[in-house]
Amino acid sequence: MKNKIIHAFAGAMILVSILLSVYVSQNWLWLTGFVGVNLLQSSMTNWCLLDKILGKMGYTNEGNSCRV
Repeated sequence: MKNKIIHAFAGAMILVSILLSVYVSQNWLWLTGFVGVNLLQSSMTNWCLLDKILGKMGYTNEGNSCRV
């Protein structure tokens, strides 16, 4: 469940920042870059702040993990 939430959150942040960059200011593209850097960092270190936060809220990865 956590993986689905993390992927949905990252995707939503990217889409929202792109929409904001089109309609408000191109400076919102920095948010897109920040999300991308965090995704890259997470893939290399296996550490994700949102994963830790969701774990403390009681969410688990049972049954819905996208890892092989």
